[in-house]
Amino acid sequence: MPEKPSSSVSVEVRGLHKSFRGQPVLKGINLQVDQGEIFVVMGPSGSGKTVLLKHIIGLEKPDEGEILIGGEPVHAEGVMDRHRMAMVFQSGALLNSLTVGENVGLYLAEHRLKPDSEIATVVAEKLALVGLEGLEDRYPGELSGGMKKRVAIARALVIEPELILYDEPTSELDPLMAITVGEEIVKLRETTHATSIVVTHDRDLGFGIADRIALMWEGEILFIGTPGDVRKNSNPLLQEFITAEFGLTNKR
Repeated sequence: MPEKPSSSVSVEVRGLHKSFRGQPVLKGINLQVDQGEIFVVMGPSGSGKTVLLKHIIGLEKPDEGEILIGGEPVHAEGVMDRHRMAMVFQSGALLNSLTVGENVGLYLAEHRLKPDSEIATVVAEKLALVGLEGLEDRYPGELSGGMKKRVAIARALVIEPELILYDEPTSELDPLMAITVGEEIVKLRETTHATSIVVTHDRDLGFGIADRIALMWEGEILFIGTPGDVRKNSNPLLQEFITAEFGLTNKR
């Protein structure tokens, strides 16, 4: 019998500042992500998107400001236990020496959370959710780039997350496979009900899946709104950012 779908959780970032070796990377970030929302943080490489994700999931501590998960500070005692969060890394971070099934079930096996027979059932369910039924015995080296991304997503789903963070989920993928991964993100929101935060410089992905988009530039948020709001906004810097980043600036 399938496991109960995840619940979702809100995320709030308040006045977030972070510097590395004296160089400011995040400069007073403020944003609110609603429960069950697909919230896309879009911007060019080096704008601070991944650093922001690492703060949200608790891998980095801010110099100033705070991150609230379900209304609780992310670094407060017990918050990470009360709110299940998973991150899908840009590289996928699969272990090449393990099979697909072993990669997906690794967390459950390492923490001895379920017997092997139950782990196998959970792994099969999560692979089915991302359209990779029956690939448990394959190795990462035998998979395409898009399949590896979906295996990484399946591994994140094993903990039944309330919040899923995706770091550049379509990087190094051809356009067709990028569409497939985007469709998976939307489908998983419907099946798991988890809140999703997606960091990307892929304009097509961002506009295609987002409920709302935050546009980042040099460590700051330029604008937050629906895809329609972003397209209609007349701020010259914002419009140049949207078009120039993707080589679409009209010089006429």
